[in-house]
Amino acid sequence: MSRQFYSRRGSRPQNRGSHGSGRSFGGGRGRRIKTFDPSQIVNFPASVVEAEEYVIVNQFSDFSISDSIKRNILSKGYTTPTPIQDQTIPVILSGRDLIGMANTGTGKTAAFLIPLIEKVLKDRNQRVLIVTPTRELAAQIRDEFNTFASGLQIYSTLCIGGANMWRQKEDLRRNPNFVIGTPGRLEDHIRTHSLNLSYFESVVLDEADHMVDVGFLANIRRMIYMLPQKRQSLFFSATVDAKVAEILHSFVKDPVMVSVKTGDITNNIKQEVLRVSPSMKTEELHKLLIKEDFEKVLIFGRTKFGVQRLSDDLVDRGFKADAIHGNKNQSQRARTLDRFKRNEIQILLATDVASRGLDIPNVSHVINYDLPESYENYIHRIGRTGRADKKGIAITFVD
Repeated sequence: MSRQFYSRRGSRPQNRGSHGSGRSFGGGRGRRIKTFDPSQIVNFPASVVEAEEYVIVNQFSDFSISDSIKRNILSKGYTTPTPIQDQTIPVILSGRDLIGMANTGTGKTAAFLIPLIEKVLKDRNQRVLIVTPTRELAAQIRDEFNTFASGLQIYSTLCIGGANMWRQKEDLRRNPNFVIGTPGRLEDHIRTHSLNLSYFESVVLDEADHMVDVGFLANIRRMIYMLPQKRQSLFFSATVDAKVAEILHSFVKDPVMVSVKTGDITNNIKQEVLRVSPSMKTEELHKLLIKEDFEKVLIFGRTKFGVQRLSDDLVDRGFKADAIHGNKNQSQRARTLDRFKRNEIQILLATDVASRGLDIPNVSHVINYDLPESYENYIHRIGRTGRADKKGIAITFVD
């Protein structure tokens, strides 16, 4: 079966329902499932007006931050900020509320961590709450925090599901400067009185659009109500629809708007569509994975059961593969993700838990074995490759 190759160019299409959904691995059983078929943006390109290139104004050495933080930034290999870092860091240092509109992979985590660490370094009584939709993204933010705050005696606690609640309570009793967590687990700590939001004078909502998508709107509303009126609020989202706007109105006051969205699909990603019958999907996947250039591959599927089943199948075929999904506890998911980052496994299979915000270096290919539910999910999935000015390929199976 031949493959067709298409270059990226396209405008945002409408979701076409269950068109071309085929059979998802591990589920469905004939019922119609809402899916997005990317053939419509890959096969029918539209002209694109390129955005004017942003000119970086600052170097990290120019920012009004402590030398100790600058040393930690330099140790991570950063010298020149990304556009969102260049625009955002001075605003946060000034104490203003901020709305950041940014695509995945733009460097927004460092954009808010660096100035907030500086804020705490100047006033050790400051406490910062960072709320994000997935455990993996929360853990990734904590890892970046550890780099930028190294040696500064500024501490954090990670509050996420799938991890030991009692240990988190013990950490919270030590009054860490930063609490990083997911809405559900943060609410667990609020209910048991191990977390009091009235002490947090700096708050970040990261990937706010996804938190709304996965049903955290009520949780976010309740947490905003518990926060002090006098606070610095930082809001990051790729899109703003009516529900996200509802959060915005209650969350920020007189905010500065920073937008570095230059398009929904990066120029670094070549998108391909592979037409394949449902019964032949695994065999076609095998043919792809044995090719030499498929060095580090992230495969997305719809269901937890299906992802695990396909992972087991690939391991039986001799591939170095593993899976992350909601049926695995947090330590298992973290260990598998770390093995993939360290190239100890070649193939990572995942549900959409891995599609948002995760920075996995050098992913050569993303394969949508099952179609995503929406255009937004498609964009976030394929955004795991083609990062940091490297090239990547995204392949979607369509019947």
